[in-house]
Amino acid sequence: MGRIAKDGRGPSANLTASPVGLPLRDVLEASTLTGARVLAGEGGLDRVVQRLNVMEVPDILPWVKPHELLLTTGYPLQHSTIALLDLVRELDERGLAALAVKLHRYLDELPAEVLAEADRRNFPIIEVAESVGFDDILNEVLSALLHRQASVLARSDEVHRALVSVVLEGGGLDDLAAELTRILGGPVIVTTPDGRVNARAGDVEDLQKTGCFDPTGRFRVDDEPTGVRPHDGGFHTTVPIVAGRIDHGRIVAFSDTPLDAADVYSLERAATVAALAVTKQLAIDAVEGKYRADFLRDLLTGRVEDVPAAVAHARTLGWDVERPLVAVVAELDPVTTPVGAAPELRPVQERFATAWQSVVRWRDPRAPVVNFNQEVVVLLGLPSGGGGADAVERAVGELVRQVVGDGGGGRRSFSLGISRPASAPHELPRAYEQARKAVRIGRRLHGDGARASFDRLGVHRLLSLIPDTSELRGFVEEVLGELAADTPENADLRRTLAVLLETNCTVAEAARRLHFHYNTLRYRITKLEKLVGPFTDDAALRLDLALALRVLEIRGL
Repeated sequence: MGRIAKDGRGPSANLTASPVGLPLRDVLEASTLTGARVLAGEGGLDRVVQRLNVMEVPDILPWVKPHELLLTTGYPLQHSTIALLDLVRELDERGLAALAVKLHRYLDELPAEVLAEADRRNFPIIEVAESVGFDDILNEVLSALLHRQASVLARSDEVHRALVSVVLEGGGLDDLAAELTRILGGPVIVTTPDGRVNARAGDVEDLQKTGCFDPTGRFRVDDEPTGVRPHDGGFHTTVPIVAGRIDHGRIVAFSDTPLDAADVYSLERAATVAALAVTKQLAIDAVEGKYRADFLRDLLTGRVEDVPAAVAHARTLGWDVERPLVAVVAELDPVTTPVGAAPELRPVQERFATAWQSVVRWRDPRAPVVNFNQEVVVLLGLPSGGGGADAVERAVGELVRQVVGDGGGGRRSFSLGISRPASAPHELPRAYEQARKAVRIGRRLHGDGARASFDRLGVHRLLSLIPDTSELRGFVEEVLGELAADTPENADLRRTLAVLLETNCTVAEAARRLHFHYNTLRYRITKLEKLVGPFTDDAALRLDLALALRVLEIRGL
């Protein structure tokens, strides 16, 4: 593969692809520039020349453009040294490729201070032979530039046709990655917007050592802007996959040397073709996903009458639901949408479901993973070797770690619930309902991002099984009396009561936890007993009070 032209101003953490043009060192090989001498800025000879211009007036700055080779007879340079220093700085900061000067007619030499500044900036200043006409230089170099641009476009069109052919023949992202690897000669990956690898080709075994991936294998899109960037042992080039203003991911090509302009341009054309493949696959997945989700929803809600037939049908979908399973329900946490902003629920939910499908596929390819609009449901096989609830929670925790990755990239927090094991298919509806309850209760108890197992909910699990909220509310009001009213003062007193119950009415320990003076807590206990009764002496009343507080905690009554 070709090499990218280096920016003469020094190394950069984020190299951009060189524009279509010729490196200055190649331009100097033109026959019309035979005998040209580099007076200063030799470190910038890899700067790219895209166009030429002639300067014969002092106020040339408004007309210069980046990547331009500026030719002059020296007439406009008959100024003070300070003015020439300012001109060199301005030309360099505007991204010019170089300044070519004919000396001895208007100017015999350039001041040493100007040449030193050009050397410091790696801004090339070239002396052109006095006998050569600017029109000859313009004709020859412009012809070479046009030929170069035509070659790049021709190669890009060839690559584009090859990639489009892959898609039209039914190929997917893996086939596109393989074709790009053949064209570019290095490993290629295709990722989701948050960096999950959807497709890969080439020698990808050592890519983890590049530092471009987090420990879960996700490409660090948050730290990897588009363009060419160096890594240990080579370079990688990232281009976005965008269709209809929607970010569909990235194509990343790895190489020993930076891709040149033609390769980067080809990669950008490949991203357009990849967008076509992604949108096509999304359309197929949407139809198949709805069919799969409808089938699994019927199974999990008990609407399937012939369970053995449903099990057999699940097998045709690649799912094994006859083994012991746990239901895992993951819900995105709610966010506040600004007034007037259109909520982007479906794309976010779809990406969330895709993340779970991608992660679970590697651990348990026979596990159903479906998107139920507001939740993602996974029926996960029990870990081999047993281990009970702890082993299940560790396995699910590892999946969560991979879904979350290193964060960033617009990824939303989510809450998750885990059911008890279901040993047979007919137990799956109960497991699904347990997981849903675990999500709701966990979020109520711990806020957004909660992870809750149904088996570890304790008394909260029993309270959640009572469907009659009016009965629960009546119990709360009967036990707490005036303390049940929703006021700041009552909330403060309920907090004091809860800590007293947790410490078995040990006043010293409760005062320490609440950061109260001992006598202040004694006063509060007296006030509480006037409201709810002598709970410090009545164990049954303490139980009722604890249950009432838990009901308020879960149900928000």
